[in-house]
Amino acid sequence: MSDRAGIPTSAARDLTGSHERGRTDLAGAALWAPKRRLLCQLVRDRTALLGLVIVMVLGALALLAPWIAPHDPTAQDVLDRFALPSAAHPLGTDHLGRDEFSRLLYGGRVSLLTSLALGTGILLIGTAVGTLAGFAGGKVDGLVMRVVDVLLAFPNLLLVLVVVGALGPGMANLAAAFLAAGWVSYARIVRGLVLAAKQQPYIEAARALGLGPLRVAVRHLLPNVVAPVVVLWTLRTGQLLLALAALSFLGLGVQPPTPEWGAMLNEARDALARAPRLMVYPGVLITVAALGFNLLGDGLRDVLDPRLR
Repeated sequence: MSDRAGIPTSAARDLTGSHERGRTDLAGAALWAPKRRLLCQLVRDRTALLGLVIVMVLGALALLAPWIAPHDPTAQDVLDRFALPSAAHPLGTDHLGRDEFSRLLYGGRVSLLTSLALGTGILLIGTAVGTLAGFAGGKVDGLVMRVVDVLLAFPNLLLVLVVVGALGPGMANLAAAFLAAGWVSYARIVRGLVLAAKQQPYIEAARALGLGPLRVAVRHLLPNVVAPVVVLWTLRTGQLLLALAALSFLGLGVQPPTPEWGAMLNEARDALARAPRLMVYPGVLITVAALGFNLLGDGLRDVLDPRLR
């Protein structure tokens, strides 16, 4: 069979399919081009690349701790206390004879992965609340912002201490406290970005096309405010890592014998005169991890902000 132009039907279907595939490929390439360009800029930025490498290496070591650690991080050997670095114990042992290298690896699982998960949770809550307030406006915006103003009137760390004091020490309670107190700064920033973005012509055009409020917010508003929020997330995650380590050092976070970098600093404090290296190891890791997040945040800011390119 042939169509009116004399082209066989099967050939016409093949041509139509090829045309549709070509159009789909072009659309996919057009969507991927900005992402590829952004990735290339990120790789060329030495600050962002260094921060990304630090975070990825420490994260990989933490994730692979069960396969890399030579010993059980909680196994005690009181006859081998304060052992110097050796083949059996690459970084020596602590005051209870526990392998320091294994404890540092497992401690990274708590410090790093908890900071990343908690920072992401705070980001999602703050972004959702800020988008709701900025896009809805009116009474919803007023109510949300009054709650944010009240919470911002208190120092963030003070609110965390109040919540932990009421719930008791422990990493789960500490994480709940940071979730309850940390989202407000994100909400205020995202609300301001949404208020500025929703006045743009492309938002008016989306509304004129009859798109619903949820689709306008998710498909058109959020992609245009995500860049500064991601930069803020990287910087705040580094601060969160330091805060978790500090509160664990004070005994409000992870409880013994679970290894965590801040808690390891606290345990090594009494042995500072005899084995100062026990405080050096977790202190250096905390510093390097926080530095990695800060470098990544600074590099992302330079890459994502067109005024700084």
